[in-house]
Amino acid sequence: MKVPTVGESISEVTIGKWNKNNGDYVNAEEVICELESDKATFEVTAESAGILNIIAKEGDVVPIGGMICEIESKSGSGETKTTPAKKEEPVIVNKEQTTTTTNYAKGTASPAANKILSEKDIKTEEVVGTGKDGRITKEDALNTQGNKKTETPPTTTVTSRGQRREKMTSLRKTVARRLVAVKNETAMLTTFNEVDMKPIMDLRAKYKDAFKEKHQVGLGFMSFFTKACCVALQEFPAVNAFIDGEELVYNSYCDISIAVSAPKGLVVPVIRNAETLSFDQVEKEVVRLALKARDNKLSIEEMQGGTFTITNGGIFGSMLSTPIINAPQSAILGMHNIVERAVVQGGQVVIRPIMYVALSYDHRIIDGRESVGFLVRVKQLLEDPQRLLLGV
Repeated sequence: MKVPTVGESISEVTIGKWNKNNGDYVNAEEVICELESDKATFEVTAESAGILNIIAKEGDVVPIGGMICEIESKSGSGETKTTPAKKEEPVIVNKEQTTTTTNYAKGTASPAANKILSEKDIKTEEVVGTGKDGRITKEDALNTQGNKKTETPPTTTVTSRGQRREKMTSLRKTVARRLVAVKNETAMLTTFNEVDMKPIMDLRAKYKDAFKEKHQVGLGFMSFFTKACCVALQEFPAVNAFIDGEELVYNSYCDISIAVSAPKGLVVPVIRNAETLSFDQVEKEVVRLALKARDNKLSIEEMQGGTFTITNGGIFGSMLSTPIINAPQSAILGMHNIVERAVVQGGQVVIRPIMYVALSYDHRIIDGRESVGFLVRVKQLLEDPQRLLLGV
């Protein structure tokens, strides 16, 4: 079996996981492994029934059309060969034989040596004499250490300083390459603002139960931000444009990319024609795409395109960030966590749930007036969500 063609721009894949072991019997159309490209994960099914012979191992990078396995057509289960254990060789221990020769002088200390050994509290049996016939000399006694207690160095706890290396997945390598390219090839700038989230939170609290009962989906913040961005994108078309060679391409539709943290890395599925969708349709798309991302089931078509991106670092506790543009788009909106802050309203200091929002944009396309105007318009719509329902 060879690697199938999985996309126009994909030239190689990585063997992600084998669902079967080498030598297993597999049925036709049974999922045997997963292939990872720089955009998505694909399942490979057996072309026929038989014994599986794995050629490409997990982690191997294989070009499109490259061989990954063979299936030997047989009925029944595969045989497992058992390699006999190696016979252990007997271990021979050589014992050194000691010959003792009786000698009356051996171990006998001279008077001077005996005095020194007594002062050191050393027995003559503990000293090896170097004198004639093994006699203990004065020098032997002087060179012998006494039974003084030696201090044991303090015990120190050694912390682990190990390292672990993992091969970068195709997805991670592509994300890294594209992020660096965006930083190097665009005139990226970020502008910030803050949004009082109380009107939206009050609206959700009032209607969330009725909304869920009617539409079988929860009413989250993402639908409000998506709809607000769609309105602002149509009013500031440069934010919804991109550069193609020496031309500026303006999109009349809003395909909103939403950044999702998947098990194998960041993916950005797209909500198509979000400007035409209702709140419940947006929420259902968000849930559908997020679940497929979690299960690594997103298709390439679901991640291609997109005219503007929304990323929510607030779910991880981020207070403020400068998101990187999702090329070739010209802008990205960063959402952050909601924190109660003291703000001045009507001359009074009040506590409000505030979210900081950030718009990173390509200054080659978008001027300061447009970027600030876009973000102010989004803020206006979010702080008065009834405008989204009335279209004003």
